[in-house]
Amino acid sequence: MFRPLPAFIGLRYAGAQRGGQDSAGLVSFISGLSMIGLILGAALMIVVMSVMNGFDRELRERILGIMPHATVYNASPDIDWPALRDEVAAAPGVTAAAEVWQVNGLARNGLEVTPLLVQGVNPNTIVDVSTIGNFLKPESFAALTSDPAQPGIILGQGIAEKLEVAVGEHLSVIVPESGDTSGGRSSAQLAGFRIVDIFHSGTELDHSLALVDWDQAKALAGGAGGAGVQLRVDDMLNSFTIFRQLLNQLPHEGYYGSDWTGTHGNLYQAIQMSRNLVSLLVFLIIAIAAFNVVSTLVMVVIDKHGDIAILRTMGASTREILLTFVSQGALVGLVGVLIGGLLGVIGSLTVTDLVSGLESVFGIQFLKSDVYPVDYLPSQLHWGDVALVVGAGFLLSLVATLYPALQASRVQPAAALRQDY
Repeated sequence: MFRPLPAFIGLRYAGAQRGGQDSAGLVSFISGLSMIGLILGAALMIVVMSVMNGFDRELRERILGIMPHATVYNASPDIDWPALRDEVAAAPGVTAAAEVWQVNGLARNGLEVTPLLVQGVNPNTIVDVSTIGNFLKPESFAALTSDPAQPGIILGQGIAEKLEVAVGEHLSVIVPESGDTSGGRSSAQLAGFRIVDIFHSGTELDHSLALVDWDQAKALAGGAGGAGVQLRVDDMLNSFTIFRQLLNQLPHEGYYGSDWTGTHGNLYQAIQMSRNLVSLLVFLIIAIAAFNVVSTLVMVVIDKHGDIAILRTMGASTREILLTFVSQGALVGLVGVLIGGLLGVIGSLTVTDLVSGLESVFGIQFLKSDVYPVDYLPSQLHWGDVALVVGAGFLLSLVATLYPALQASRVQPAAALRQDY
């Protein structure tokens, strides 16, 4: 005897319903809601995961591109820093090294004062460990020492905005000293600088970092501590191990320092934790939408008792009835996650420009780099995430069909026909 394929019947059930008009409309409405929930859940999860990937990328490539992976310090005034730089650069796992002199100070322009981290750099080696040159004019490093009478300084845009200064203007840098003078008062180093460039990296560094020549930073520090060697390693996630091994290999005593996990590790952990928590919440949204298929199929089973009984009397097996309703739920899930996946991909590729456009239209800034790691919403699409979301959503939809499909397969023809007629 000819029997229609279970999948074909399931697809017919997923479309127009031939029962009572009211019940058919309600079933179609609930089925539509289930599909919309899957679409929104899948799209939202892909966009959220892409945004978290974007924050992770910006930390690794932009923030840690400008700042070193690790820095080695020594307070001794007898260190030959260029020689130590070459020794550190040759260490296993280290790809580049550059000498630096770091000083914490205050920048002042009139009555405006703001804290900043002053880095004295060697223009010939800083570009090996930092991407800061990507945000500067080619002649900016040379301009730091072009006028011996008025040394230059490079500021982050956030610092420049707070002080209300521009390129070519002047400011003062004050570095407090802890030592007491004969009068019992603390002294301070004070120097004037001409602004030769302002960089905008779009990160929190715009509000804290300033660059000067090595000798100028040494003068600001009064020859005291702050000198060190910045290094870049080949495995960023293994930087702490490489850094500790390097300290143990250095021949002299008194070396200390830190790697990026000590300065930006909390930010990295926060990004990873936020990604996991938000992904879990959105995954639960997909799960709820997928299990709405249960209510849809339960209503279909109730509405189609008579049709199920007729199929059973025509010789349909329990397995075929089961596959009929599984195929209906699978269709709802497949269409939902595929459309959701497509919308999620489009959203991930356009969310950065979309948010930027909204900021321009309404004249507001959603993210500010003095609060958040970057001042824009980054996004990086990973196709593995898309496959994971689509696959998980479809699998949940299939699991959700099992209970109503089993209920349908247990319908007794005689009882169902007697109830309908």
